[in-house]
Amino acid sequence: SIHFHSFSILVCDPADVISTVEFNQSGEFLATGDRGGRVVIFQREPQGEYNVYSTFQSHEPEFDYLKSLEIEEKINKIRWLPLHNPAHFLLATNDKTIKLWKVSERDKRAEGYNLRDEEGRLKDLSTVTTLQVPVLRPMDLLVEASPRRVFANGHAYHINSISVNSDCETYLSADDLRINLWHLNITDRSFNIVDLKPENMEDLSEVITVAEFHPHHCHLLAFSSSTGTTRLCDMRARALCDQHAKLFEEAVDPSRRSFFSEIVSSVSDVKFSHSGRYLLTRDYLTVKVWDLNMENKPVETYQVHDYLRTKLCSLYESDCIFDKFECAWNGTDSVIMTGAYNNYFRMFDRASLRDVTLEASREVCKRRAVLQPRRVCVGKKRKETDVSVDSLDFRKKILHTAWHPKENIIAIAASNNLYIFQDRLTPNGHHNTPEIQSAPPKWQTQPNPPTY
Repeated sequence: SIHFHSFSILVCDPADVISTVEFNQSGEFLATGDRGGRVVIFQREPQGEYNVYSTFQSHEPEFDYLKSLEIEEKINKIRWLPLHNPAHFLLATNDKTIKLWKVSERDKRAEGYNLRDEEGRLKDLSTVTTLQVPVLRPMDLLVEASPRRVFANGHAYHINSISVNSDCETYLSADDLRINLWHLNITDRSFNIVDLKPENMEDLSEVITVAEFHPHHCHLLAFSSSTGTTRLCDMRARALCDQHAKLFEEAVDPSRRSFFSEIVSSVSDVKFSHSGRYLLTRDYLTVKVWDLNMENKPVETYQVHDYLRTKLCSLYESDCIFDKFECAWNGTDSVIMTGAYNNYFRMFDRASLRDVTLEASREVCKRRAVLQPRRVCVGKKRKETDVSVDSLDFRKKILHTAWHPKENIIAIAASNNLYIFQDRLTPNGHHNTPEIQSAPPKWQTQPNPPTY
């Protein structure tokens, strides 16, 4: 099994519930967005820990007066742009508006202006009798976050996905019925590349749940729907990609169909492997690996919490059956991770076919403690540490996860707590039984963090 030690960031305000987690391409930075519209960026220190690097308010609540609709500030997705200079750029979106943010450092300030005083106010020109050359003076490091682009009015429905293209010039945004293609330097127009809206809305049979670009081929994108299908589109074939290049769909045995079949088959997340050869999809009960060269069935299927099949009725009544779980690959595409209930998250080793259930909660993340595998049992308990399916807490859920692109470091969002687990190695390079370290005070997130 895979063990990690953790750092926990403790927050207390409901607006601080984490809604997205994303590593940048190097893994040095980790960004989180919350329901309060804030983005918190963590930077990895030389000793391996992640500390707060910058916090800023990305989105504010708005009101659409034409539709009498309140637009909440919750951050739905964050995507980093590839690094091309010392500044970092990321896209953040709520339901309607996408923003491009620049995060940069400043450790010098200019002094000695001719027309302004030290506080920046204009001088009386009659008092300026000499000219001087301004100079740069050292100052304490300041991390600044500034919005560089605002992409608005592109969607009539709620945005559920954004994905940066491998050409580093364009990105896509997807809502329930349409996918738009944007250029990073053009904010006043986008191109509609997928449109599922029927002429008569009564004929609507499916909605788009997630969309993502291929990691290497800028003309390929995949999007999944509420019917459990995933489509691969090639933008070289036609401008409007309503006709897919490939359709990934698993046939369902008619004898096993039920009222909940279509609901649990809805795909909540799709991720290309780092190699670009495979697709990883997550529905309510399973996570599947698809080979891009084989459409009729997945090459691997892993049961996340099959023990919930008998509880679908109560999960439907509580709306838990509509929860959207994310999934992630490790850096070598050999291990898959996804979330579950009771603050559990699951890992599947593709080579050995072994799996492990771990828990991310404050109860187990105590100093010097060992992260132990968990087991959910349907019938009688075999061990004292086993957890009965009837005692699972469905209010505690791991919806958002991210895996470091190169190392065994994972980020787990559990409600309003963020856990970062890191594999521990001994000096000779072997895996060691890790220790769980509690977060130092400097990791606490204030209810109202400052805006830079």
